[in-house]
Amino acid sequence: MLGILRQKVGGATGLSSQGLGNHMLRLRPVTSALRNYSSATKEMTVRDALNSALDEEMAADPNVFVMGEEVGEYQGAYKITKGLLDKYGPERVVDTPITEAGFAGIGVGAAYHGLRPVIEFMTFNFSMQAIDHIINSAAKSNYMSAGKINVPIVFRGPNGPAAGVGAQHSQCYGGWYGSVPGLKVLVPYSSEDARGLLKSAIRDPDPVVFLENELLYGESFPVSAEVLDSSFCLPIGKAKIEREGKDVTITAFSKMVGYALKAAEILEKEGINAEVINLRSIRPLDRATINASVRKTNRLVTVEEGFPQHGIGAEICASVVEDSFGYLDAPVERIAGADVPTPYAANLERMAFPQIEDIVRAAKRVCYRSAPISATAS
Repeated sequence: MLGILRQKVGGATGLSSQGLGNHMLRLRPVTSALRNYSSATKEMTVRDALNSALDEEMAADPNVFVMGEEVGEYQGAYKITKGLLDKYGPERVVDTPITEAGFAGIGVGAAYHGLRPVIEFMTFNFSMQAIDHIINSAAKSNYMSAGKINVPIVFRGPNGPAAGVGAQHSQCYGGWYGSVPGLKVLVPYSSEDARGLLKSAIRDPDPVVFLENELLYGESFPVSAEVLDSSFCLPIGKAKIEREGKDVTITAFSKMVGYALKAAEILEKEGINAEVINLRSIRPLDRATINASVRKTNRLVTVEEGFPQHGIGAEICASVVEDSFGYLDAPVERIAGADVPTPYAANLERMAFPQIEDIVRAAKRVCYRSAPISATAS
């Protein structure tokens, strides 16, 4: 399969697959700042945003291909690859056996030769079967080759808890992969995030871990004409201020961004103006945006679904203490998943992960407001 792809890619242009990939990147702009767009918006689900990003990148660059369990005939476990097999054929939409170590290793080898694989894990919990290829091969090859070997590969799929799937299918791997030099780790929340970040990940010369959320796939978000343009990309390593505020900074990623925004609405009714930062990227982490916000609000609450020890929130708190300690008017607050394997029972599962009311309470604590919550989340 990979030999056929290299023959097709190189033969038509006279370029090697590596050379063609670089040539395509020069031809395809990563920003669309010079174009004029309508201000009108439309609704798009996160699922459709991911699907359209894959489709456009495969159409633009013959080096891009998708591989994983059920990505072809079944059109993806969550239908992210819907329609791609019919459009691009089995050489570029490759169904694999249930062997994460096998197809992740094939993907890394293909990336060594200049192709741009997008590897889908049915859930990132199964990436543990392939972690040697992700960390010891993909992440380290550029370093160990003195910069001579690039590994342009994307590992993507649902990450973190869903609903009632138990301890072995509910873990957040942001902190795990975020600690590894050589990887880039992205965490989309909205449809804009999903489109812009996935397109940037596919075009990037380095390995990218792309952590989606199963419960967000069916959520719809407004997208502008600019976001729908085929040239639209979001910069890796840049956070987005989803809501401006002056009293407290709340950082979150993936599904927790929505929770943080709802908490901010409740806090507003009680006279607390919260600034909500959508991290978008865990590695690299946009420390500048976080610290600038904390220097304005003087307070910080971090929110994540992962385990509390050695987590994303701990890293953010360390960064703020190192760079902005003198600006803090209150101790930082971390909200994270419980330090236990995820329970299966629905009532216990809810207690194991952050809820909107937890964010509200933490924000009120750092603002020294101890009164009961007067508004509840719907």
